[in-house]
Amino acid sequence: MIGIILYILFIHFVADFIMQTDEQAKGKSTCNYWLTMHILSYGKTMLFSGVFYVLIMFLYGINLFHLIPLLIGYVTLNMGLHWVTDYFTSRQTKKLWEAKKVHHFFVMIGFDQFIHSVCLIGTYWLLFL
Repeated sequence: MIGIILYILFIHFVADFIMQTDEQAKGKSTCNYWLTMHILSYGKTMLFSGVFYVLIMFLYGINLFHLIPLLIGYVTLNMGLHWVTDYFTSRQTKKLWEAKKVHHFFVMIGFDQFIHSVCLIGTYWLLFL
């Protein structure tokens, strides 16, 4: 199970930081369009990685295709939770950055990631265990 949790957290990092465009990163703190575009990109990355995991397991003789509907629900639920979290944290980080409160800015970024991790692990536990 720890392997799956680490996989989820790594894919979250890829989806939340690497796949986020500059426009999304800058715009999500003031514009729900850019926040939603970020969440759609995030969701596509999370869903693709989940399907990829199922396919890799199938190559190793483990059939997890029955979990695809749960995977879709997991990703959809986490997209909603991510949107709500980022709605508040991105607006707060913008204020902190503009006020040049750099330490507090990074504390809020860390708190944002903590909330995302709790959501990802909690919904995994809820849906898959």
